[in-house]
Formats: sequence, structure tokens, C-alpha cells
Amino acid sequence: MTTVETPPIIDLAAASAAASPQRVIVQRTRKRNFGTWVRGGGVSNLVFLLPMLVIFGAFSWYPIVQALVMSFQKTNLVTPAIFVGWDNFARVLHDPNLYVAIQNTGYFALLALIFGYPVPLVAAVLMSEVRRGKGLFSALAYLPVVVPPVVAVLLWKFFYDGRPEGVFNTILGWVGIPPQPWIQNAIEAMPSLVLEATWAAAGGTVIIYLAALTSVPPELYDAAEVDGASIWQKIWHVTLPQLRGVLIITLILQIIGTSQVFLEPFLFTGGGPANATITILLLIYRYAFQNSLGGNYGAATALSVMLALFLAALSLIYFQLTKRWSS
Repeated sequence: MTTVETPPIIDLAAASAAASPQRVIVQRTRKRNFGTWVRGGGVSNLVFLLPMLVIFGAFSWYPIVQALVMSFQKTNLVTPAIFVGWDNFARVLHDPNLYVAIQNTGYFALLALIFGYPVPLVAAVLMSEVRRGKGLFSALAYLPVVVPPVVAVLLWKFFYDGRPEGVFNTILGWVGIPPQPWIQNAIEAMPSLVLEATWAAAGGTVIIYLAALTSVPPELYDAAEVDGASIWQKIWHVTLPQLRGVLIITLILQIIGTSQVFLEPFLFTGGGPANATITILLLIYRYAFQNSLGGNYGAATALSVMLALFLAALSLIYFQLTKRWSS
């Protein structure tokens, strides 16, 4: 008896779909409409997102839009606002204190970048090499972040007492260095502010670096050690390349943060001596609160908008330039 083999049944639809996967994607996209969105849980997702969207819009986007509108008005929030067009921006650009504030802000950012940016990285690398007491060192490094910023500034202001019996001057006297004026001197005031700001903010960055260091594969250090690499060679060829993405992010965050420095010059010196520590945000504060009755909020918001646009453009350019390095 001869057995006749039945030819396989070919699913033409499946074969066509396999031959042209793009057609399937298009068909699935066309079938997804409002009804499928509702049945897929779109309404429930929107309900859960709605409170967050309302809060975010009320406390974030609405003030931004209001600030943009106010930048074209002459207002002190007491008398009715008057639309003045670009006059606020022209007034700010013709203010000689603006360029002093820009120079001082850039000087603060540069000093913070030179001294404040490497300190957390070095501290994190050294702490990662510690075998015992790593938790204690992490807590000590993060302790300045826990101190309220105003309390920290007032404490350091006491340390910066320019008299010979001041805390820092007393310590300098032990090694034969004469008393320093610190924040009372136009030359030493800005480095003194940077020193306190670095002490206050380094702890948070140290914790970030310590968390990033835990993701570095230990096999890389083992291979480098087998090749006879020293501790500095391992840091340069293993640690830093592995932290490249984190370093790029923390760098732009530090630049943005130092460009908005306000607390230290406001509480330490009030912008003095002789406007040596006046910054852009401190100038904004003066526009808003130290001019006529109620201040000129139009000029203050105009300068705020200019600063925000500059930082946004700087961030965009920075990420475009470092896109290849962070990958």
C-alpha cells in the first residue's frame, strides 16, 4: 500500500507578513485608535497622571509663563502693571553693574571648577580604597550637606573674622602666617566664598561618585594590577573612563549651580566690598527688593529670563559637544 504525503498547508497571510514586516507594523499602527487606547488603560493612566500634571503646571510652568510676561512689564506688584516692551531688557543691558556681576559670577564659577570640582572625585576615590570605616567616612563627607546652608554660612562668617583672634587667623598664627582680612578684602573675598561653598556642597557629589564607583567591574582593576599598573595608572585608565558619563553630568550641574550662586555673597558680604562679590542672582535680588517701593520686578524677571536662556543654550551646546564622550 502506497502512502501519499499531503503537501504542507501554506499560510499565505503569515508568509506575506514574514516577507514584509513593515506592512504588519503599519497595519497594527492603523488599528490603534481611541478605542484601543481606552481599552489599553489609557484613561486610568491619565487619571493617575492628572494630579502630577496639575501640580507641575501650577507650581512650575505657570510661574515660568508669568515671569516671561512680567519681563515685558513695568511692575512692582503694588501699582498696576504697564507694558513696556523691551525696555526692561535695555535697562538691564545698560546697567554697569551687570557686567561686574557677570565677571564676578564667572570668576566664582572658574574658582569652583578648579578647586571644587576635583575635590569630591579625589575624596570618593580615596574613600573607595579604604577597607575599614567606609561608612563612617561617607557620613563625615556628607555631614556638611545636612547642615542648613544659612547656618553653615553664618558659622564660616564667624571663622572668617579678620581680627587676629579670629578662628582661621589664630590657626594661621600657629604657623607664623599673619592675619588675613578674608571676606573684608576685595581680593580675598571671592576665594573665601568658594572655599565655603566647596565645603558645603562636596558631600553630595562624593556620594554620587561613590555610588558610581560600585558599578566599575572589579575585573578591570584585577587586569590592570596583573599588567603592573600603579594606583594612579588604575585611576587614570580604569576609574576615570568608567565614570566618564557621571563626570560629564556633574560638570554641567556644577556650572549651572555656580552660575546661580546667591546665598554666599548675600549672607557673607552683601555683594561687597566694592561690588567685588556681586553676582547675577544678587543683582536680580537688588532689582526686585532694593529699589523703589516694591522694587522693579520687570527688570528682575528680564535678567532672570536672560540668565535662563544663556544656561539653556550653554547646556545644549555642552551636551552636543560631549555626546560622543559620554557614550
